[in-house]
Amino acid sequence: MSTSAHSPSGSYAPAADQARTPGGTVTDRLVEANVRYAAEFNDPGMDAKPVLRVAVVACMDARLDLHDALGLSLGDCHTIRNAGGVVTDDVIRSLTISQRALGTRSVILIHHTNCGLESITEEFRQELEAEVGQRPVWAVEAYKDADQDVRQSMQRVRTSPFLLHTDDVRGFVFDVTSGLLREILPSS
Repeated sequence: MSTSAHSPSGSYAPAADQARTPGGTVTDRLVEANVRYAAEFNDPGMDAKPVLRVAVVACMDARLDLHDALGLSLGDCHTIRNAGGVVTDDVIRSLTISQRALGTRSVILIHHTNCGLESITEEFRQELEAEVGQRPVWAVEAYKDADQDVRQSMQRVRTSPFLLHTDDVRGFVFDVTSGLLREILPSS
């Protein structure tokens, strides 16, 4: 079954038309796809503990198909995604639960080339404040150098007092044009 949100004709509605298309909203199409999925679904009998005892932190970018790129199957890993794949307080929260309650031991961090966070700045918060009248409590975590940000994310994981397992933390940059991972060595 395809997981594409594209319309059956294969064409994708322009941004202005995404909210409502002839077949309903994008959400309507996704819910319909879930009904088809559920009709053939068989409970795999798994629990929440990932088989490979690994957590993957990656960018939310739609071009990254992490399971295919890493050769993973359902149940192999925990996947934590956010804008940029940066290690924030919420990522530490998720990793802490993943390790302490669900048995993961390894952490893989994945940023990617041509990330949207490379084209914005922390001024994004000030622009939001001016627009809505309230400053976001979160940092944008924008960066210009994906390699350096991976190193910073590795350091945040390795130094967190909440994480039990920080000896197997590795970082990578995924090339969106070739599909290859490039390992980033931590700062010395």
